[in-house]
Amino acid sequence: MEFFMFNLFISKIEPKTIKITLDHSVWVQVIKYEINEFERNKVWRLIPTPKDSSMVGFQWVFQNKIDKECNMIRNNARLVVKEYCQEEGIDYEETFAPVARLESVQIFLAYAAHTNFEVYQMDVKCAFLNSELEETVYVE
Repeated sequence: MEFFMFNLFISKIEPKTIKITLDHSVWVQVIKYEINEFERNKVWRLIPTPKDSSMVGFQWVFQNKIDKECNMIRNNARLVVKEYCQEEGIDYEETFAPVARLESVQIFLAYAAHTNFEVYQMDVKCAFLNSELEETVYVE
């Protein structure tokens, strides 16, 4: 299964540049997985660069994921936009990051314990917010 194939081979290095990363087949597999997820979720589409458009760059971020005993469990690669290149009012109007508040989690767990609900923990390997943007964003 493709989803679990990265657990077989784990690289202990955490590369800082894409050039270093391309020398290690494990990291290349992780990059391919991330790009496939972008294509599967239809996150972007390739178009010719429009003239006089504001372009935002991106970079790869590489990280080794560890468990609670500090054992490496997998490698992770994320393609992130260089948000520091954006200007408010030109490239975007507002930002929003949905995060669960601690109080909400505590209330949920208290209610689950009171009603004897079973609660499971899970690790999301790849998550996308499915929201249409009002602005057009060009990433280079």
